[in-house]
Amino acid sequence: MRRFVLLCAPLLMLAGCGGGDAPPEVTFSAGAASVVAKPTQFCDLRLQNCQSDANAPVRLPVPAGTALKVTVPSEISSAPWQVVFTYRSTNGSQTDARSPVLAPNQHPDYTLQLPAATDALVTAQVQQYGAPPQANAETGEIEFPIRASWVLNATG
Repeated sequence: MRRFVLLCAPLLMLAGCGGGDAPPEVTFSAGAASVVAKPTQFCDLRLQNCQSDANAPVRLPVPAGTALKVTVPSEISSAPWQVVFTYRSTNGSQTDARSPVLAPNQHPDYTLQLPAATDALVTAQVQQYGAPPQANAETGEIEFPIRASWVLNATG
């Protein structure tokens, strides 16, 4: 079974990431509205120095039936990435899902359309993959390290 693991511990942010470059940002758009998100967690290429920002998640109105367009800069699309999301159906049940993994250097954006026009987006998270997958020594499960994530909380 695949298990996706975010290898950035919040305490590692105290170590800093070195360098003065600001981490890349993601643009979320729904209809005519858009918002730019900073990463909630961001690690260096070796996944050794990480930083967290609890204030980074953004909010955007995404009415039911409205597609969410996610646009990423080349610093993100140069590696595999995907959109992980949660949506609510009209009966109130919530479903967690994810987009396909988008290949490096091929997709600067992704449009998320929920299965039914009455489904409402709850959250969306862009995840950029880091180092190659490895087996967890304790469980034997394959872990897919996530280098960085950007979070949107949708409002009705």
